[in-house]
Amino acid sequence: MIKGIKICGISDLETLNYIVEHAHPPQFIGFITNYKKSKRYIEFEKLKELVNIDRKGINFVSVLVNPDDEILEKIKNLKFDYYQLYDVSPETTKLIKEKYKIKIISALTINNKDDVDQYKKYETISDIILFDGKGYEKSFGFDHKLLNNVPNTVKKMLAGNIQYNDELEKFSKIADIIDISGSLETAGKKDTSKINILLENISEIKNEN
Repeated sequence: MIKGIKICGISDLETLNYIVEHAHPPQFIGFITNYKKSKRYIEFEKLKELVNIDRKGINFVSVLVNPDDEILEKIKNLKFDYYQLYDVSPETTKLIKEKYKIKIISALTINNKDDVDQYKKYETISDIILFDGKGYEKSFGFDHKLLNNVPNTVKKMLAGNIQYNDELEKFSKIADIIDISGSLETAGKKDTSKINILLENISEIKNEN
């Protein structure tokens, strides 16, 4: 069964409040913290405003691509529950986790089995492993069968061209958590009608199980 949903790339207060106040809110919300090429990137002052709201038990995730010490120091006092790290070595991941006392989602971009097998380097360090498609701004799908040999002891998050109106139950044997961003947008902005469909669908799946 799918145990959680992460909605990523939230960048405005109105949409954030809609999600937080929803009758069936997600378990995770992600904020693009340092990848300035992304249209979902948030300037620091706006980021502070967003993460300071009452999140009502939702985990707030700082999405970081190869972060340097400057950005890590800058955000260290913001109320994040997880750092989601792209392009960060296992050694540096461990240092970040220990220094900032933060839970870690290690993001792996997948094209083949060798990419998947990188999880073995992170499984004893990270709290969650995200298996994502290639590409930061627009991630592409990949063959989910590549994850068949990843043991259930690994807490898996799945992303990469997943649609808000997909039959999400089909992912339940693959991952614990589904991560969705781009398909929740219309004309480049998060669409609350699509977010509502996603959250209602997930609620129905949970009720059926």
